[in-house]
Amino acid sequence: MLKRVVIAAASLSLALTAQAKVDEGQAQRLGQDLTPLGGEKAGNAEASIPAWTGGITKPVAGYQVGDHHPDPYAADVPVFEVDAASLGAHAERVPLGLQQLLKDNPDYKMRVYPTRRSASAPQRIYDATRYNATNGELIANGNGVQGVASGIPFPIPQEGLEVIWNHIMRYRGESLEMNTNMAAVLANGDFNLQRQERYAYFVYGREGITPGDLDNTLFYYKYRITAPAKVAGSALVVQEPLDQVLAIRKAWRYDVGQRRVRRLPKLAYDSLQPDTNGIGLADTVDVYNGAPDKYEWTLVGKKEMLVPYNSYKVHQKGLKYDEIVQKKHVNDSLLRYELHRVWVVEAALRPGHSHVHGKRRFYLDEDSWQILSVDLYDEDGQKLVGAQEVHPINYYEVPLMTSTLEVTYDFKGSRFLVDGLDNNEKMYNFNADLTPRDFTSSALRREGR
Repeated sequence: MLKRVVIAAASLSLALTAQAKVDEGQAQRLGQDLTPLGGEKAGNAEASIPAWTGGITKPVAGYQVGDHHPDPYAADVPVFEVDAASLGAHAERVPLGLQQLLKDNPDYKMRVYPTRRSASAPQRIYDATRYNATNGELIANGNGVQGVASGIPFPIPQEGLEVIWNHIMRYRGESLEMNTNMAAVLANGDFNLQRQERYAYFVYGREGITPGDLDNTLFYYKYRITAPAKVAGSALVVQEPLDQVLAIRKAWRYDVGQRRVRRLPKLAYDSLQPDTNGIGLADTVDVYNGAPDKYEWTLVGKKEMLVPYNSYKVHQKGLKYDEIVQKKHVNDSLLRYELHRVWVVEAALRPGHSHVHGKRRFYLDEDSWQILSVDLYDEDGQKLVGAQEVHPINYYEVPLMTSTLEVTYDFKGSRFLVDGLDNNEKMYNFNADLTPRDFTSSALRREGR
């Protein structure tokens, strides 16, 4: 009985703190002057950003499901390059973290290609986003979202927190199986590849799901390390709630050395991400995840910026990993930058809270809501200490736009973490046969045995 009273009180509190939706007049812009997900349909005045005409709507000729994705823009050549020497002419359009990377590495070049607005999503995601525009609400002081079950929750955002929720709740498929490699690269260039089998079951965004079906659950996630041999068999399971202040993330780890499953009670915020040599934090997985309550979120606005995009070259099959991973950074000759409009959101640590990053500045793609770049500051929010970059492609068999490679740079330690290396692995399966029962501590224990 007491549990019911607590739940009822919590529900009343959430209802009282719900924030307003946009009106029908604003919502009608979706699919007209705005894209179905809320980007500006038109190009820019200089025509350096073209109009969005639907993105990639069918696979490249010759592609078969299970293949690595051929580059639909392989014939493109760079329009110009940016390096440390030429940065001044382009600084207004280069994220500060990337500027620091260029200054620290005079050999690094940003090769800027023609802008291709390739982002697309299934029609049902467009339809759900249209519904969300007049129904989605922030609740619990911004720590949760209600009234939505699929699609972008706030396609016409009014504040920074709504923009960040659009990234957290963007469409990433329904059931995903993938094999990828991660490397923590030390200052001297040394690294060891860690191979992981990864699985995800998304509750939010599933076809036919309703808000009542979510039960405060976004997704389930699991990985199992398969190499190197000394840690092979170690695994992690995560049950991701939508509102992580109302219910904390549940996570369990199986340690092959100890041969037991243990609960990880604090896999959140700036706790260290397992298996990343101290570079990755819990809330930098997928660039940013988890409860937003430690920060004040400011919507700076929309800007035209040079950001990673259409990164098919670094995704190509057969590339050797030591050709991609270099001493101080990813091999820039394999990367592609384009000029895109991005939402800029700044997160500043609230008084009374602690985090190793006192400030972060996020740059989010207007067409997909994928975070593309982040400037990372120290605990006082004054000194730039790192950067994150996402190198995305359109997985056009779905279709959806998300990362093929994620990189976190630690300027202070002259090291970086690269995740998503899949060039010599079986390609992602977006139709994996999974259920929530595969993501429990019991399942982890069985697999360990």
